[in-house]
Amino acid sequence: MRFGLLFVAALLLGGCANGDWRDASRAPAGIAPDPATTPEAVIQVYGAPAWGWRGWFAIHTWIAVKPSNARQYTVYEVVGWRERRGLPVLRVEQDHPDRYWFGERPELLLDRRGPGVDRLIQAVDGAAQAYPWKHEYRVFPGPNSNTFPAWVAEQVPELGLELPFSAIGSGWAD
Repeated sequence: MRFGLLFVAALLLGGCANGDWRDASRAPAGIAPDPATTPEAVIQVYGAPAWGWRGWFAIHTWIAVKPSNARQYTVYEVVGWRERRGLPVLRVEQDHPDRYWFGERPELLLDRRGPGVDRLIQAVDGAAQAYPWKHEYRVFPGPNSNTFPAWVAEQVPELGLELPFSAIGSGWAD
């Protein structure tokens, strides 16, 4: 029994992401269309394995938008460690939409483009501004990084966003 617990502990600790999170890649993955050559409006939702051992079963999700003729994307995401710094956990900033999540390549979960998407972008922004847990974060059961896009999906059903089972915390607000 004792050996089994030691083995599981070693496996969990050894299964943490290699290296330090500060050195992990945050480079763009090259998935999102280049805004310089893409005049149409774009909404994309990404998910990537969470940092460390949590990535074995959970993902971190975020939303990126680019209105028609915009030169850059706006990224909406909840980042828990911002709370410890006295910042809102909801981060809304101009950024690369498809950055690696601390060494983990993102996967495209939703891609909407073209006519009608500018209206959806306005609705997503309005939902983000009204997000009720901008200053709260709990890894489990929530609110967390997956609670935010799930909440946006409830407020903007025409977005058609369905998060995978691995988006732990997405059902917290139900």
